[in-house]
Amino acid sequence: MDLELQRKYFPEGTNGSVLYHQRWLCHTIELPWVANKAHVSCIPEGRYLIKERRSQRFGRHLVLCKVPQRNLILIHAANNARKELRGCIAPVVQLTGPGTGLRSRPALKRLEHVVFSALDKGEAVYLTIKSFVSS
Repeated sequence: MDLELQRKYFPEGTNGSVLYHQRWLCHTIELPWVANKAHVSCIPEGRYLIKERRSQRFGRHLVLCKVPQRNLILIHAANNARKELRGCIAPVVQLTGPGTGLRSRPALKRLEHVVFSALDKGEAVYLTIKSFVSS
């Protein structure tokens, strides 16, 4: 399964949309681009394998693999990138500004449903992150 995250960059944060077969699944919020600096920057554009991870704190959740110079890049709920993220990606239903959005938990559940369904069938799931280019 291949998902695509199309991003727009702003000084205050990064906004995006996740697409599956060119259909919108959710928006995303992230920290602004700060040269891939850990804990203060979104991750570099590229193609990443998404795997399941389990922890006591988050239960079953999603992690991006082999992010250059970074580790534990999770996909988890948050509505304000600067206040709640340290390099991770947060799905949201609605964008409200650069790096901010609303209704993250329902967006996360929607995305997890699609990804976990594929993972449970033994499929590899990839997320390709790139800049949004308007036509």
